[in-house]
Amino acid sequence: MDINTKRIQKSIVVAARLHDTWLRWTTPAGLKTFFGMDNKVELHPGGAYEIYFLMDNPEGTRGGEGNQVLSYLPDEMLSFTWNAPPTIPEVRNHDHRTWVVVTFKAVTTESTEVTLNHVGWLDGDKWDETYAYFDNAWDMVLNSLQENCKA
Repeated sequence: MDINTKRIQKSIVVAARLHDTWLRWTTPAGLKTFFGMDNKVELHPGGAYEIYFLMDNPEGTRGGEGNQVLSYLPDEMLSFTWNAPPTIPEVRNHDHRTWVVVTFKAVTTESTEVTLNHVGWLDGDKWDETYAYFDNAWDMVLNSLQENCKA
């Protein structure tokens, strides 16, 4: 199993203080403001980092289930594993998980740059389909974050 060099990289500036932006990504209440319907976050290495989108679906098909925090530096970086959507079971049920690294950098006292890198991809048609899915999905997540920070 060889991990290729493909990477999804997205960056956006939001109208929120650095620490407030960090809290949006690392707390259940913060995530609910822009990402998913519900979640389970345990901010420690190996802790849960699950985002639920389809609450009426059976357990195991609600979204980002089974994902874990890999590491973090408060107000600087968060990394977590990530799985494929239920619509791509060949990748979702694979032993290998991709991972996401989100970094935070103050631009001003009232704005923060958020950069997301999604890496750890394998080769194959279904992996390419998953990559294309998230290349679009992460734009929607970051745009939702940006919209939420305007309020």
